[in-house]
Amino acid sequence: MAVAIFLQALQVLSLLLIAPLITGIIARVEAILQSKRGPSIFQPYYDILKFFRKDELRPEASGWLFGAAPVIAFACYLTIATLIPVLTTFPLPLAWMGDILGGAFLFGLAGFVLALAALDSGSPYAGIGSSRAITVSALTEPTLIFVFFTVALLTRTDLPYAMAATVHSSAIQVFRPSHLLAAAALFMMILVDTGRIPIESASSTLEFGMIDEARVFEHSGPSMALVRWGSSMKQFLLFVVFLNVLVAPWGLATTAAPLPVLVALVTLVLKMMALGLVIAGIDTSFSKLRLFKIPEFMAAGFMLSVLAILIFYLGGG
Repeated sequence: MAVAIFLQALQVLSLLLIAPLITGIIARVEAILQSKRGPSIFQPYYDILKFFRKDELRPEASGWLFGAAPVIAFACYLTIATLIPVLTTFPLPLAWMGDILGGAFLFGLAGFVLALAALDSGSPYAGIGSSRAITVSALTEPTLIFVFFTVALLTRTDLPYAMAATVHSSAIQVFRPSHLLAAAALFMMILVDTGRIPIESASSTLEFGMIDEARVFEHSGPSMALVRWGSSMKQFLLFVVFLNVLVAPWGLATTAAPLPVLVALVTLVLKMMALGLVIAGIDTSFSKLRLFKIPEFMAAGFMLSVLAILIFYLGGG
């Protein structure tokens, strides 16, 4: 039991320590692809420490929710790390708390409280970003539900560890038409939820094109540090769901021995770096969509998820 608790803590610790590194690697690769020198891969760590050392300023009109929202969102991401297979193929002590839809609800809660905090600040730009974020969430969450419902139908379970075990047991599972469509839809939603091209440019400073970044305009100091850290953690968790549950659940530790766990940690970082290279390539190869075109992109992802279920029921899943 003590070993299982240690592994549970190690999964959360991996999220806390590795998430900013993945963000830094993607930013550095994007700069290299654009023939720039780019920031250090450790720049996200420097930024987080810088914000923790600064004083926190709050708008006069804001209430308690403005200060509590980054903490609530941060706690949601930490909780999700206990529900999904980050390092092991076997469930750990707290994995029983929720299924894959429970994790999706926690993602939604984190985004919802940050959107409310943006409205609570009274800032017009933050309010616009909050409105856009809620609109995007209203279009992405149905897609995520359909994706997880499809995978649950294919694997006959809604538990993340069991889903990963089913895919791990047979590589042919990944190439089933319904599974491929669901994975494609989830990848499109990852681009949306992490603020990537073609939805949003992570390095843009144009207020009128911002969505996620506009919500946090009024945060500063430790609150901004938690927001930036939480953003990297959200990306890390979405990558874990995509890689360790749907697409490539190989390399996870099958026992609690130190060596398999270490191999699982290294394998996870390598898989995330490979996915990060793909996303960096998309970021540098395409332009950002105009705002009124974004719903068309998300509608395409939604149609893929619906087709996945239709194909399953029509006998081609």
